[in-house]
Amino acid sequence: MTTESAFAPNTAQATAVPLTAPSVHPPRTATGRRPVPLAPRSIRRRGPVAGLLAADALALALTLALMPWPAMVFAPLATLMLALHTYRGLYGARLSPSALTELPPLLVLALIQWYATAEALDAYAPEHTVTYATIALATATQTTLTCTSRALVYRTRRRTAARRPQTALIVGHNPVAQQVTAALHDRPEYGLRPVGRIDASPTDATRTETLPVLATLEDVSRAVIQNSVRHAVFTHPPEQVPDATALVALLTEHDCRLWRVDGHTPPHHPDHLWGFAVQPLHTRLHRPVAHAAKRAMDAFVAVVALLAAAPVMAACALAVRLSDGPGVIFRQERIGRDGRPFTLLKFRTLSPADEHESATRWSVAMDRRMSATGNILRRTSLDELPQLWNVLRGDMSLVGPRPERPYFVSKFSHAYPGYQARHRMPVGITGLAQVNGLRGDTSIEDRARFDNLYIETWSLWQDVCILMRTAASLFRLGGS
Repeated sequence: MTTESAFAPNTAQATAVPLTAPSVHPPRTATGRRPVPLAPRSIRRRGPVAGLLAADALALALTLALMPWPAMVFAPLATLMLALHTYRGLYGARLSPSALTELPPLLVLALIQWYATAEALDAYAPEHTVTYATIALATATQTTLTCTSRALVYRTRRRTAARRPQTALIVGHNPVAQQVTAALHDRPEYGLRPVGRIDASPTDATRTETLPVLATLEDVSRAVIQNSVRHAVFTHPPEQVPDATALVALLTEHDCRLWRVDGHTPPHHPDHLWGFAVQPLHTRLHRPVAHAAKRAMDAFVAVVALLAAAPVMAACALAVRLSDGPGVIFRQERIGRDGRPFTLLKFRTLSPADEHESATRWSVAMDRRMSATGNILRRTSLDELPQLWNVLRGDMSLVGPRPERPYFVSKFSHAYPGYQARHRMPVGITGLAQVNGLRGDTSIEDRARFDNLYIETWSLWQDVCILMRTAASLFRLGGS
């Protein structure tokens, strides 16, 4: 299960952009006072969705009150409506929402929910059977009321946004960035007030801009904190922005909503920013419910695996004690999520000469000091079993980028631009790079690319698939 990659040559450390961004502070209002602090993030994120939920629920309740349907169907209808609207993306973030644009999907989904409810009544409560004309009337009534209530929500939201706009950063240096900035200044109904522009390659022309130019991640972090930035508008594809992975991770960590301005808006989510097609940028990092499920799965599997593997672990510990003497467990500092160090546990397969060798020697796979017991444990990956305790403690996950020692993290982060970004997720016992054969003396660059691919495409099902592939690979002797 364990994997280590080939040694990376020394490379020159990347130099920071020399331009220093102007001091960024919360802009004053017309009265000269600092703006009132924004509401807590959780309230700001729930507000728009809560209004739409209330509008949809009210429309459904009024429809039931006007139609000859039993009141008992309200709960299943509301649940089905919520599921259908969520699946269709009707609660998603938009800068220019329109109730009329949503009318066709609302009509289709209303027809589905009323028809499904009518079929259920016909099967389980025949005394409440309704006709097709009643289904059509209920569908039309709910659609009309839902569109009307949503239009009122959107109108109220636009007025509120104009009065209390949220701060935003513009990412890019192309003409679109200037046009978007001007549009947001001139059209307050979008609810975004630009307070800075992120440009990692500024020129002399940028010094004449009214917005501060943020050239480094430190500038961005400071601006986000000082201005309580809530949005970031990308005018380039994210992959074309220097240090894009680190920038997106930084903005996501501060709970910023990300937007992309381009001409590739999905047809079923029409949205625009003063004529520019715009769509939200979704990241897989900020998913608290999914990550809580991942943590729950890790803890459950770790407990079951520790109990099931207890006899094997006892036999391994006894073999190490008899073969190599005292000191069965080997402890080593590794770097986990967000660069936090932790102590990784393994069965000892080789005693290093000193702490320096332990921290800086890349591989001991061919070391002649290793006993036959240690060689067997490494080839079968049984030396990794104590890491289940790291998983149970929360230091690691079952699946994730493999953790490395601080010395090599520093070296590889300077040599490979994407290496540091792999610490956005909890480190793991196994990972996507490992099941694709990137273990032992293989490319660090390839490993970092697979680790970042795993992070960007992460899902619980992907974790399950990686665990199954790892279990299958245990029958092929390898190890680290």
